[in-house]
Amino acid sequence: MARTEKINGVRCRYVGILQHSKVQTNAMKHSLITIFSVLYIFNGFAIQDNANPASNQMRIKIGSSTFTATLYNNATATAFRGMLPMTIKMSELNGNEKYFDLSVDLPTNTSNPGKIQGGDLMIYGSNTLVLFYNTFSTSYSYTRLGRINDTTELGAAVGSGSVTVTYELE
Repeated sequence: MARTEKINGVRCRYVGILQHSKVQTNAMKHSLITIFSVLYIFNGFAIQDNANPASNQMRIKIGSSTFTATLYNNATATAFRGMLPMTIKMSELNGNEKYFDLSVDLPTNTSNPGKIQGGDLMIYGSNTLVLFYNTFSTSYSYTRLGRINDTTELGAAVGSGSVTVTYELE
């Protein structure tokens, strides 16, 4: 029902407009609820997918050997994942690790692991990719990137000098 009122000598019909506006507002609310519901559902599936370890699997090829590694669910691993595939020549250091200086800095969250396990894949500083093939204690800090699932034959595959390594997503 329309209502007429004089405001400053001008006759205005405003209830009809308010009723029309109310209909539009209700329609907009319904649309927004629908959109947010759909986004919530799809976001829920995305979160479940990120929790799936298979989505974090990576292959590491060293010579004729192939290893499967699991990337951790962190910003560093996400940034690294975006750089794959890559084939690099990793240098030997201290008889327990291979390293390579990446051309970009990755996000970091460093901590001292205390003990490095053979098969650990970490970032030293913000751009040095390190693949450890022996277990030892350390006082250095690293950002955890991932880990080789089965390290059998890893030491033999990397050898004692520089080695070409390919990292790719499964």
